[in-house]
Amino acid sequence: MSDVNGGEVGQKEVGQYFLEDLTVGMTSDYDRVVTEDMIEQFAEVSGDHNPLHLDEEYAKTTMFKGRIAHGMLGAAFISKVFGTQMPGKGSVYISQTLRFLAPVRIGDTVTTTVEVVDINPEKKRVAFRSRCRVGRTVVIDGDATILVPSRAASQAA
Repeated sequence: MSDVNGGEVGQKEVGQYFLEDLTVGMTSDYDRVVTEDMIEQFAEVSGDHNPLHLDEEYAKTTMFKGRIAHGMLGAAFISKVFGTQMPGKGSVYISQTLRFLAPVRIGDTVTTTVEVVDINPEKKRVAFRSRCRVGRTVVIDGDATILVPSRAASQAA
């Protein structure tokens, strides 16, 4: 199994794996601390101003006993890995399933891991398992299909 280390990646540092570079079992990880500012910005971008995410007093009255991050904010970390680490440049999301299993709170470090589980060379599609954890707790679990460019097609262009 290969492991591609995560971390902050600038636009000029976007990685790229061609279809031919990927093998079943390869993984890529990314760690990100969730901040209050991130949650507020996500609310503005998405338009989701649910007080569960933004109002501590209201959130204390819910089953979560405090504010939690938007589930799709955590899911965006999965997209970050696919778009900038593995497969990276030129890859296109085809589908994603998500199961939200536990809340993410301000200050939590979310570790996102994607793993190649199947490769269809004819259709240039790769199936991935996608998972986000906070510590040992899985907070988001899912599966994705990504269209991945081949080396030959990229060189021909």
